[in-house]
Amino acid sequence: MTDTQNPMQGRTQPTPPSTTIAEFDTYEQAQALVDRLSDAKFPVQHVRIIGTGLTTVEQVLGRMTYGRAALTGGLGGAWFGLFVGLLFGLIIANSWAWVIWAVLMGAAFGMIAAVVQHAMTGGRRDFTSVQGLKAERYGVQVTEEHAAEAVRVMGQPRPQA
Repeated sequence: MTDTQNPMQGRTQPTPPSTTIAEFDTYEQAQALVDRLSDAKFPVQHVRIIGTGLTTVEQVLGRMTYGRAALTGGLGGAWFGLFVGLLFGLIIANSWAWVIWAVLMGAAFGMIAAVVQHAMTGGRRDFTSVQGLKAERYGVQVTEEHAAEAVRVMGQPRPQA
């Protein structure tokens, strides 16, 4: 059984007992507190940000068609081809012909692979999307031996740069 209060349990290094010193509605607010502690020369290796109430969010970006699959595959393949072409062009031949040839071949293979992959879905997923996690709350935790110092630093005015 997994301990939901300690997500790092079972890792090679045991997690020291920690105290929540602040909670926020956004990750950016929690990150700003850790940055503030860092600016005050607090040993931030004893700090962690814990998200609670996690929700999976999938943002649909658009419809996936054979044309879009070919375009995105071609662009990805062209980038890989550019890398390979520059490698060959600089090391072997010192010629731009390698670069152009590799970009074209990478784009062609990328297009073919993406269209075949799209066809293999059989129409079950005809859209593109980006998936992420969103937490309801973000807690900043500090190991118990450093918690009092962190709270003291939080109460001080922000150091001037």
